[in-house]
Amino acid sequence: MNSRDSKGDGNDHRRLGRELGLFDTDPLIGAGLPYWLPDGAVVRHTLEEYIRAEERRAGYRHVYSPVLGKRELYEISGHWSHYSDDMFPPMELGAEQVVMRPSLCPHHAVIYRSRSHSYRELPLRMAELGDMYRAELSGVLGGLTRVRAIHLNDAHIFCTLDQVADESWSALEMIRRAYEALGIRPARYRLSLPGPGGKYVAAPELWQRSTALLTEVLDRSGLPYEAVEGEAAFYGPKIDVQVADGAGRESTLSTVQVDFHQPQRFDLHYVGADGAKHRPVMVHRSIIGSVERAVALLIEEHGGAFPAWLAPTQLMVLPVSEAELPNAVSLARRCGELGLRAEIAGPERGTLGARVREARLVPYQAVIGAKEAAAGDDRVALRLRDGRRLDPLPAEDVLSRIGALVDAHSTELWEN
Repeated sequence: MNSRDSKGDGNDHRRLGRELGLFDTDPLIGAGLPYWLPDGAVVRHTLEEYIRAEERRAGYRHVYSPVLGKRELYEISGHWSHYSDDMFPPMELGAEQVVMRPSLCPHHAVIYRSRSHSYRELPLRMAELGDMYRAELSGVLGGLTRVRAIHLNDAHIFCTLDQVADESWSALEMIRRAYEALGIRPARYRLSLPGPGGKYVAAPELWQRSTALLTEVLDRSGLPYEAVEGEAAFYGPKIDVQVADGAGRESTLSTVQVDFHQPQRFDLHYVGADGAKHRPVMVHRSIIGSVERAVALLIEEHGGAFPAWLAPTQLMVLPVSEAELPNAVSLARRCGELGLRAEIAGPERGTLGARVREARLVPYQAVIGAKEAAAGDDRVALRLRDGRRLDPLPAEDVLSRIGALVDAHSTELWEN
């Protein structure tokens, strides 16, 4: 049973995130525009570096693209006609109108078409951790889950038709591995289909092809899923990975989408083995969704007791008295040299018991008393967040073991 099961909605990230000094808001900045405090920035940065490294290992190339685009860009992509109600109004810039982007895919389509491509290059996997903006109404904004400035883990795979299923399946596998490392779990998998109304691109044949491909991927994965009408993107169906907060409110975190529409609109091509031009398919995928929503879920799932690799402070060094302070400083310095995040909670912050309680969410607490300080190998009495106390061990051994678990993005605190 995890903390969310046992505490229900007591881990509401809006309250807990502020109490833990992770993020906050201010009316002067505006609703739906949270700012990140230092500990929250550590969690966010660590999460971003994790997903970048995973994408690099999976063959993605990273790009940067502007947060603004001309209105014409979104007219071509279809966002202007199908999605403009959720976009900020255009800004006049001389004779042009520019728009804060609601999505990264039009920029990536333009980047793709800026160079010629051969079938030998495909699949071409393009990724970006980029900002986008949605004109959410104030009534639906809340904490980190519904915001107006979104930092999205986004990627677009340009591939041949016969590569779509494998690329989509691989994206689902990346999502599974990421959830395992983050210690979170999906509430359900959803095949999001179009519904009645005019918000969807009118191309029945393309919808049928893309829906068949995603259905094939879900069936191949063996994952239970349900088809839901009215939840598709305006240009194509999606596999949505749904998550739930402590109160049971559901939202989409990760997604895989098949898009025949935008390659057509932007006239994208690759040169095939026959020397002729062919149209690629565009697979949209996001492994951890928006960083904001991912951190909100992590706060609620773990009650602030993040997996060690994500924790703002990974090791709290606790000298019993002032006499052990030099040893504590030395240990914290060694942590820094190894890339571990350590802080010192000295006796000026209260009794040892009070300091242990204050650091209850820190994965590891290294107590240094007179015995440990006197030992030739700088022994450390390690306390784990789950209440376990280990026999004194050489500091080098302790840090090596912690470092190995952090590097592996493990959710375990200790391995013998």
